Amino acid sequence: MSVTPPQFLLHHDGDSVGVAVQDLQPGTLQGRSVKQGTEHTAILNEAIPLGHKFALKDHAEGDFIIKYGVKVGLASAPIKKGDYIHTHNMRSYRWEASRA
Repeated sequence: MSVTPPQFLLHHDGDSVGVAVQDLQPGTLQGRSVKQGTEHTAILNEAIPLGHKFALKDHAEGDFIIKYGVKVGLASAPIKKGDYIHTHNMRSYRWEASRA
């Protein structure tokens, strides 16, 4: 395991988003999964504020956003790997599921 603190975390290895543990700038980042301790690398396309999510994979509109190993949202627009994920391109899965 790396001795350098990670720049982002994901909760499970299968998550489709990473979470910034500091304000991040575009470029290559080093991260770690909380549950498995696995090292991960990501390339950001834009700045990400502390505590916010970014895509670890491409998402088509309607794809599930996976965090904590569970569905937390739906892409409301196409999202490219490395893009910022927030209310402008994601809807809450809990909200959508409660309306079905």
